[in-house]
Amino acid sequence: MAQIDLDLAHSYRPGPQSDSDYALLPLKMSFRDGGAYALLGPSGCGKTTMLNVISGLVQPSQGSLRFDGKDVTTLTPQQRNIAQVFQFPVIYDTMTVAENLAFPLRNRGVSVDHIAKRVGQIAEMLEISHQLNQRAAGLSADAKQKISLGRGLVREDVSAVLFDEPLTVIDPHLKWQLRRKLKQIHHELKLTLIYVTHDQVEALTFAEEIVVMTRGRAVQTGSAAELFERPQHTFVGNFIGSPGMNFLPAHCLGNQIQIGSHAFDIPEQAQHASLHAIGDFLIGIRPEYVELTTAGHAGALPAHVVRVQDVGTHWIITATVDTAQVAGLITVKARLSAETTMPDAGDTAWLRIINPHTRFYDNEEMIA
Repeated sequence: MAQIDLDLAHSYRPGPQSDSDYALLPLKMSFRDGGAYALLGPSGCGKTTMLNVISGLVQPSQGSLRFDGKDVTTLTPQQRNIAQVFQFPVIYDTMTVAENLAFPLRNRGVSVDHIAKRVGQIAEMLEISHQLNQRAAGLSADAKQKISLGRGLVREDVSAVLFDEPLTVIDPHLKWQLRRKLKQIHHELKLTLIYVTHDQVEALTFAEEIVVMTRGRAVQTGSAAELFERPQHTFVGNFIGSPGMNFLPAHCLGNQIQIGSHAFDIPEQAQHASLHAIGDFLIGIRPEYVELTTAGHAGALPAHVVRVQDVGTHWIITATVDTAQVAGLITVKARLSAETTMPDAGDTAWLRIINPHTRFYDNEEMIA
């Protein structure tokens, strides 16, 4: 295993001139030895490019990459000692499951006894021990991808194991089991794992730390709780969570926050944030922390209820708040417990959006 340090940028175009020319904008970050990471973001955000730069399939156009302090920028994947699992199964159909799993070890001259022991260990972890003697050609796509996962995990001496959306072809029910298995394998084998996905559930349930990416930039790295409670960028607030974070335009006037025609005292957690100097900013609050209250309650705004959805364990209210000439009607969502007495569509509801969970943003970044 290795600590991986990146200080680089990458463009597929020669002579990049603007941010849009970069697949990866200049970044400086580290993946610690033995950590489990997810690169999370929408298609085209740069996460697969970052993975391929780490593996050596792509050489960065600027900067350097280090494994345990050693510069590996120009080394091949083989020289970096990387294992990579791709989106679709890459296996040898003419071999048995056991032979597929053993292939990386056999290529490196590992002893027969150790190969048998290691193949048995990985097969047991992935629950494919009963298929070891079957030919891979006749197996389902799910089973073939399990073999690919196993082949990536079978070597003990790799610098890191990289996964590029490996559960895309997997049945939804099996996805949950495999995510749990990968987490278990990480705890048992202490491998450095980096996992690319656009699915926040995969990222949040698998990784110890998640790198959220957008437009070629890594905008925040943190645990699931940190990304949910304190999104450092409006993209993180919107992308993480279902529904995503609500954002309302606001203005600081004296010692108060102005939203449309309504004014509120600056809350305690924001009194040091220099809102006066910023002037216009965004208020962010997650639907889980929007409260249904009554007129006159501190931090509450009147909202026109558009839709009320019963999703079994909770209610989702969709409403609009009038921010007057700033941005007109803004949609706000609230996620409320199943025991709450709900208003009807068309009613006016008072929603408390200023509370200890409220965050403040300027130019897309959270105000410290």
